Amino acid sequence: MNILVLADHGGGTLRDATLSAVTAASKLGGEVHVLVAGADAPAAAAQAAAIEGVAKVLVAEGDAVAHQLAENLAPLVAKLMTGYDALLAPSNTGAKNVLPRVAALLDVAMLSDVTAVLGSNRFERPIYAGNAIATVETSEPKLVMTVRGTSFAKAATGSGGAPVEPVGTAEGSGLSQFVGSELTHSERPELTSAKIVVSGGRALGSSNAFHQLIEPLADKLGAAVGASRAAVDAGYMPNDYQVGQTGKIVAPEVYFAVGISGAIQHLAGMKDSKTIVAINKDADAPIFQVADVGLVGDLFQVVPELTQKL
Repeated sequence: MNILVLADHGGGTLRDATLSAVTAASKLGGEVHVLVAGADAPAAAAQAAAIEGVAKVLVAEGDAVAHQLAENLAPLVAKLMTGYDALLAPSNTGAKNVLPRVAALLDVAMLSDVTAVLGSNRFERPIYAGNAIATVETSEPKLVMTVRGTSFAKAATGSGGAPVEPVGTAEGSGLSQFVGSELTHSERPELTSAKIVVSGGRALGSSNAFHQLIEPLADKLGAAVGASRAAVDAGYMPNDYQVGQTGKIVAPEVYFAVGISGAIQHLAGMKDSKTIVAINKDADAPIFQVADVGLVGDLFQVVPELTQKL
């Protein structure tokens, strides 16, 4: 079985989710190749070549795929799939846009958010917001699936030496064009790969409270900052801070849930964390049912005191 992994990268840096996808791909029992497409692809490709278990790295450059527009990238990937039996990618926003298009071009059904590989055609994936795990089998001639990065260990790096091969310049479809982007820059760790995450909820009441309470605590801990969907919808923090079923899935060593009630939507994005610390004034809040450490109290008093003692 030949397996192609679509790399997740940005700014010339390969993201950790790609390492987890390589681990998942290796469980299928075949030769693993990695496709790096977009701007700064050569730099990210050099990092991909060092991943243990990767046999070859493919590089796609050109204006058409510079910004990884799904309408341009999907036809390229579908064309490459003539030489592969399976396509895997981290379960992120970009892959969720590209892979369904690839599956449609290949006329196969895809699997999303796979959390375990049980065989060459048998997998596990969460359903009902993670409240149940379904075991699914596929008889499709080619596998197309996204994998949840937090469910697979990161492949080792530094010991590999895979060859890097260009795959030519992709052609634009003319269906979409890149206009611009507004990126959030932070000195803190990236949310999905951080060992400690401090998240705030709607109970904080304002964006100012986030900056005054959550961020100092996160800085003391060297943690990433997250937010519940309710906090994001209220405008307290940008969308890319959202943790949950429709946001980012995280599984850090320690997860602080501050002023978060524990709705199913949020739990689906963080309940695999090793240690969950909940701070909420409502003793009956659902978050305490999954928390390893729970503190019932007013966050406006508790958080500053905790930050001061660290």
